[in-house]
Amino acid sequence: MLDENRLFPADSAARSVAAKLYATVRDLPIISPHGHTDPRWFAENEAFPNPTALLIQPDHYIFRMLYSQGVSLESLGIPEADGSQNADPREVWRIFAKNYYLFRGTPTRLWLDYAFQNQFGLTGRLSPGNADAYYDIIAEKLETPEFRPRALFEQFKIEVLSTTDSPLDTLEYHKAIKASGWKGRVLPTFRPDSVIDAEYVGFLENIERLGAITGENIGTFKGYLNALRNRREFFKSMGATATDHGHLTAMTADLDPSTAESLYGRILSGRSVPQEQEIFQAQMLTEMAGMSVEDGLTMQLHPGSIRNHNRKLFERFGRDKGADIPSATEYTRNLRPLLSKYGNDPRLTFILFTLDETSYTRELAPLAGHYPALRLGPPWWFNDSPEGMMRFREQATETAGFYNTVGFNDDTRAFLSIPARHDVARRIDCAFLGRMVAEHRLDEEEAFEVVQDLTVNLVRKAYKL
Repeated sequence: MLDENRLFPADSAARSVAAKLYATVRDLPIISPHGHTDPRWFAENEAFPNPTALLIQPDHYIFRMLYSQGVSLESLGIPEADGSQNADPREVWRIFAKNYYLFRGTPTRLWLDYAFQNQFGLTGRLSPGNADAYYDIIAEKLETPEFRPRALFEQFKIEVLSTTDSPLDTLEYHKAIKASGWKGRVLPTFRPDSVIDAEYVGFLENIERLGAITGENIGTFKGYLNALRNRREFFKSMGATATDHGHLTAMTADLDPSTAESLYGRILSGRSVPQEQEIFQAQMLTEMAGMSVEDGLTMQLHPGSIRNHNRKLFERFGRDKGADIPSATEYTRNLRPLLSKYGNDPRLTFILFTLDETSYTRELAPLAGHYPALRLGPPWWFNDSPEGMMRFREQATETAGFYNTVGFNDDTRAFLSIPARHDVARRIDCAFLGRMVAEHRLDEEEAFEVVQDLTVNLVRKAYKL
């Protein structure tokens, strides 16, 4: 059974305040402005096929840990690059149950236990002995109307859910959702990496498709930029409020027009070298910021991940299979060209994330504590844990305060983990505020106001929801 006071401070005075704060936010709606759930789920509203397909195979937090202990991805039924998938779902579940102990002490364990208890009424710890019983109970519930995607969306009290989408996407499932008359808000997010990152697989073909879709002359830098503006406008017409950029570094540039045109020509020729590709991405971040000033889309930057570090795994299974590894990230010098041009413009909201916690006090909090355009995103990916969230509050608040942050987003492909992740974030914020009140650093009345802002108000404002 999950303890009602989990994640609250051990100190009784702080724990009491945290519990009172949590009671005011536990049932507030979930606002998920950045995630990777599949819009097809909500367009077609079909039953999830089985417990394994719902809980294990979309969640790289799970299969990454299992792989690290010698469990092969094929034995878990993770689709290969050609789409092939042969594992029996029940056998995959048994492997998962046998290795559930591996998740001790991890946020994944918190999220899974929350889903097992709150969605399925399962309170005994998952083990090899009850694996089949777990599977059967979950499978039976998945066949009921209450466990269809739209019903779960409403049960979770999701106010808005944003997906992450290629600039070449037709957004057909988003169109279907709108046409269905269902009231759930599932919005696209513009993620242009595939037409900005010259190392992206199929990059030049993607540029050609961008030109074909928009009717713009992508042979010139001006035409290429207009094509991106065209797609941004389409996404915005479909409800998008944000863009998202997953670059390796936070480098930005502000090249003069002729130099930018020449660089684009080199990129388009297919003969560019890595240094040119990096400068091009840097220039495009600044171009994207300028477009956000024009069209009002909130801009997000997620740097610092060396993607597909395990080359053999990438070649066999493709992208996003848990082999992305954080790297050190510099912000102060790298962001200066972009911030010099747009950082003082009130029309820009630019949200920074990091996988490098050493940058919180040294760079990110001071930057966000100065530039009007900047906000700090919540602890992300490897830092999306109780400890990571607490470190973020401790290191960022002293310089950036609460109001240069943007609440929480779950950034997940695992649908059932969404309420669990938001519950953890709310508990940690309440724990932090409870401690501040107990230490007489914040009035209790102020804490009740702040926790509402951290839960719903700041995210609505930052993402214009």
